[in-house]
Amino acid sequence: MDFRVGFGYDVHRLEDGIPLWLGGVRIESYKGAVGHSDADVLLHAICDALLGAAGLKDIGYYFPDTSAEFKGIDSKILLERVVRLLHSEGFGIGNIDSTLALERPKIKDYIDEMKTTIASICDIDPGRVSIKATTSEKLGFVGRQEGLCAYAVALIQKT
Repeated sequence: MDFRVGFGYDVHRLEDGIPLWLGGVRIESYKGAVGHSDADVLLHAICDALLGAAGLKDIGYYFPDTSAEFKGIDSKILLERVVRLLHSEGFGIGNIDSTLALERPKIKDYIDEMKTTIASICDIDPGRVSIKATTSEKLGFVGRQEGLCAYAVALIQKT
């Protein structure tokens, strides 16, 4: 079988009074991520990991932040389009492993819903989606709560 691994990373600035979306789920928080889309760092990192594994271009190529079409778009739609693109290239998703880096809010109560949401979009079992969270121990832009970031690794295979 033709197995491939891809890596994704995304970062967004945090700002008071806007929604925070992570893994396709609205998270209760006084700060939200700023971006051209809904700024869901987790879904963006996963998109890049999947695209990279398939040897395709990055998320910005397919969904440029200069396009009005993607202004405010729900990142679940972006992930759906990436999954369709992978399928059209003859790939299926094996698993996704991801890590969110943020100081607050704590997201442990949202992880199962995020896993279910991502798995549904990717047409895989939720057991194939891992979401972990960490802080940066108050160091750097994450520690100062100026931003948050996500890392993702994806395994795909030719179907």
